[in-house]
Amino acid sequence: MDIGKKLRTLRLSMNLTQQELANKLDLTKGYISQIENNLTSPSLTTLFEILHVLGTNIHEFFSQEEETIVIYRKDQYEEYVNQTLKLKNIQLIPGMLKFQMEPILIEIEPGGQTEMDDRHPGEEFGFVLEGQITLVFNKKRYIIRKGESFYYQANKEHFMTNNSQNIAKVLWISSPPKY
Repeated sequence: MDIGKKLRTLRLSMNLTQQELANKLDLTKGYISQIENNLTSPSLTTLFEILHVLGTNIHEFFSQEEETIVIYRKDQYEEYVNQTLKLKNIQLIPGMLKFQMEPILIEIEPGGQTEMDDRHPGEEFGFVLEGQITLVFNKKRYIIRKGESFYYQANKEHFMTNNSQNIAKVLWISSPPKY
């Protein structure tokens, strides 16, 4: 761990100059600079005082928390194609089982459909990005067009079909994840 770099990052996040931090601690700007550049190491007492002024403690400072990933790129997506059903599922977030929601981009070719989903606990939401689909929910049929959405408790049998002449794309979010 680069202690000096981490201290500099904390100081800058507090919008403090080296001089302002030094003044709060009765230290010199040069000493703060040496610490941040790893040219010297502060005593434990001084480190505790610096951390206190910077709004943290020794435990938080040295914790090795993993950085939270919030952006997923196209090259991380996982794609599943079912030629028989004329269907492509694109998992937009890898490793979905560790999350509470599962967003999928579903592309259904004309005449295609998703697999019949048996009733299960959870909720599902969809937004039609292109084309139109027919949602079959509890044996009832609902036509949903581009720009329209749907939402239901997944406690009834359900699936989607594309009875149109154009490809349909649906942003699908289920909770809890299925795949």
